[in-house]
Amino acid sequence: MTDSVIQFSDLALNDSILSALDGMGFVSPTPIQAAAIPHLMEGSDALGKAQTGTGKTAAFSLPLLNKIDLSQRKPQAIVLAPTRELAIQVAAEMKNLGQNIAGLKVLEIYGGTSIVDQMRALKNGAHIIVGTPGRVQDLINRDRLHLDEVHTFVLDEADEMLNMGFVDDVTAIMEHAPSSAQRVLFSATMPPMLKNIVERFLRDPITVDVAGKNHTVDKVEQQFWVVKGVEKDEAMSRLLETEETDASIVFVRTRQDTERLADWLCARGFKASALHGDIPQSLRERTVDHIKQGVIDILVATDVVARGLDVPRITHVFNYDIPFDVESYIHRIGRTGRAGRKGKAILLVRTNQLRMLRTIERVTKSSMEEIQLPHRDKVAEARLAKLGAELETEKEHKALEKFSELVEKLQESLELDAATLAAILLKRQQGKRPLFYIGEDPMIEAIERDKQRRKERRERDGGRDGGRREGGRSFNTQDWDTYQFQVGREQGVQVKDIVGALANELGLTKGSIGAIKLAQGETYVQLPKAMSSDTAGKLSKLRIRQKQVDAVVCDFNDFREPRGRREGGRDGGRRDGGFRGNRDGNRGGRDGNRGGRDGGGYRGNREGGRDGGGYRGNREGGRDGERRFDRNRGGDNRGNYRGERGHGRDRNSSEG
Repeated sequence: MTDSVIQFSDLALNDSILSALDGMGFVSPTPIQAAAIPHLMEGSDALGKAQTGTGKTAAFSLPLLNKIDLSQRKPQAIVLAPTRELAIQVAAEMKNLGQNIAGLKVLEIYGGTSIVDQMRALKNGAHIIVGTPGRVQDLINRDRLHLDEVHTFVLDEADEMLNMGFVDDVTAIMEHAPSSAQRVLFSATMPPMLKNIVERFLRDPITVDVAGKNHTVDKVEQQFWVVKGVEKDEAMSRLLETEETDASIVFVRTRQDTERLADWLCARGFKASALHGDIPQSLRERTVDHIKQGVIDILVATDVVARGLDVPRITHVFNYDIPFDVESYIHRIGRTGRAGRKGKAILLVRTNQLRMLRTIERVTKSSMEEIQLPHRDKVAEARLAKLGAELETEKEHKALEKFSELVEKLQESLELDAATLAAILLKRQQGKRPLFYIGEDPMIEAIERDKQRRKERRERDGGRDGGRREGGRSFNTQDWDTYQFQVGREQGVQVKDIVGALANELGLTKGSIGAIKLAQGETYVQLPKAMSSDTAGKLSKLRIRQKQVDAVVCDFNDFREPRGRREGGRDGGRRDGGFRGNRDGNRGGRDGNRGGRDGGGYRGNREGGRDGGGYRGNREGGRDGERRFDRNRGGDNRGNYRGERGHGRDRNSSEG
């Protein structure tokens, strides 16, 4: 699909919305917006296929805002998002687009915060609800969220929602929708489970497909550095000094971090400024003008305020904090590589965030190069080279003759030769940024210490009899074969599905299932070498979630768990959510799908909890459902295994 040539003013949007778009500098819609908005304005059900970063939030938000009745206190639209971070982001963008609609109330609701406050906000009235499926369903069940006046239901990133196990919640919410309500679904992919929802709930939907490759990533060289050896502040300093930058944006998560990091950089001689939503609009505009004019070279910014920022001299985007979702990442790196120039994006990622990095690579169909942080001697060399370049430009300055006279006077008065005087002036010039270092780089020592700790940990965790310790039990690898199943997270498979199928279809007991490692496209499972021929025959025909597993013996044996997620959690759970089954340890989840809302994890998401799994799923499903780890998410925030203390069922919400 080619770029749209129409303008927002051609789309029959009301003046309040058009004035907001104009104020934000948006004139022409993106392809997904141009294709979807006219149909949504007519009230048609719609199925939009679009990669993240294509502007789909505005595509469903603008028609929705256009038909809001401000006199109606009950919710008129429900927007479901897979994670709390995305819900916050979508709500913020809706508020921004509707900033000129007087009295508009957009309410975000999600797990991990007080449900009492959210119930109070609902009682006070809200026009649009943006929430995660678990909390929305929870409030419906409590009779606090009423859908009888809702005229629009939107499922944003629907495939991600189902991958996270929200299929039951989404289905239940859609069943509550009034028959006359418009239903809109946006998704980057269309897995079978999602097709079932489309066929069941959408009525003759208009299909808008702009799911082609996002070309933002084509124009930007992408690299990442795994945080180790030094703190991220020091890493940012080294990268900023050794990269050939013109202007840069450093993305952080919170407004407090923008101020702190900008101050830290300024104290070390960088021309940096913070940019976040609490800064008055006039000052934000002045800050953007300053980076355009070269008064400052570095913006330390949050995601929301940097949306739509167009500064051609920005050559680098630094992701100081990894974003919560892929769409934010694409928006971030889209700030560089503009005006026909090649841009560069560098991501600082902790080891427990590498899964999110791989998700970004998979969705954007790109590959990031891992880089090593420059040693401090290289930083000093870069400083000296920069000083040399600056001095080169001063060689022909007309005032040098006067300064030569000053040099002669200083030599005479201080009784110094020219070389010593030059050395003194260079020492003063370097300030807090040394032109050379003495001694070993502390980063090298820190990395060596970390390597030694990992080595000692591997030796300590090795089984006493040559086996591997998993979930508090020792496995002698001589008694087990490792099988590779050709199903994994990409097919929506979870550990409980593996366990349930092995228990029910093969008749294996708890002691007959070893370690389990769930990966993107495959799963590795330890099974006894002494299996009967009957059991082996059943294994060859085993299907999980309607997928043939095609089990084959392989030599994989890396069932280790990254640091921070080792065995012996509160339940003594197996690494990587190994077999725990149901409470009698033998029922294996029956059909592999009874884990309570399909979303409750032991401590939410140990990888960073995009929406934090609850400790026991919901109460209706938690009794027969297994407790499990949900390892399919990335991000920095941890799930809350208790949820919100003292608030009844919310404590057991599937979102934490």
